[in-house]
Amino acid sequence: MKFLNKAFMLSGVLVVGVLVFRVGEIFLQNKSINQQSNFQITVSGQGKVYAKPDVAVVSLGVTAQAKTVADVTKSNTEKMNAVIEAVKKLGVEDKDIETTNYSLNPVYDSYAVPVSASSSVPVIYPVRTGTTLTGYKLDQNVQVKIRDFTKISDILAQSTASGANLVGNLQFTIDNPEQFKEQAKAKAIAEAKKNAQNLEKDSGISLGKLINVYENYNYPEIYNSKAVGMGGASMDSVAPAPTIQPGQQEINVTINLTYQVR
Repeated sequence: MKFLNKAFMLSGVLVVGVLVFRVGEIFLQNKSINQQSNFQITVSGQGKVYAKPDVAVVSLGVTAQAKTVADVTKSNTEKMNAVIEAVKKLGVEDKDIETTNYSLNPVYDSYAVPVSASSSVPVIYPVRTGTTLTGYKLDQNVQVKIRDFTKISDILAQSTASGANLVGNLQFTIDNPEQFKEQAKAKAIAEAKKNAQNLEKDSGISLGKLINVYENYNYPEIYNSKAVGMGGASMDSVAPAPTIQPGQQEINVTINLTYQVR
């Protein structure tokens, strides 16, 4: 019996010893992590580059309605083909014309028929309602990229004259922003390094090894314009061409440099 008691006591001491060891190990690890984090400094730099957009994107569409699928398809297709042909004549290539929507839907008309009692003097009761098929509506849109900005006004005017009655969402963007991103990035790194040098000079600390670089890139905002909204108006003549101003866009890169402190 005494032997068992001693065994249990020895086991208990060993368990307590292991727990104390693990608690101490965790404490030392946390202390080491805190010390490491306390001896790191992050400095930031921002680089900006302004660039003119080189691509305009506009949505051109045709909406048509007829009693049969065949009629609405024929009407819509003829107008859409005319719009695309007009755009191509102004220098837009096939690769820059993309169909973004082709939607055919039935059109219903609601009705309400009064229900009356059987007597010489009708008594109006609640009406009976329903819908009846009256035709079909077809919407078709293409997205057109315009690389020659001198043709924007003509493309808008000629497309509406050719039958487009859904025109809008004009956007200006940069086709390849990477070249400007690299320029902004170089400026951001240079500014961050300069800020690090000023920090050493002003605070008296000594920066050691660069241990982390974090980059934050803000894509240029797309400039939007409503362009021309015809809303189903007649296209018998060429509408006056609007004047379009693309402006410029800002490419912004922020760089964070983390250094060890010696």
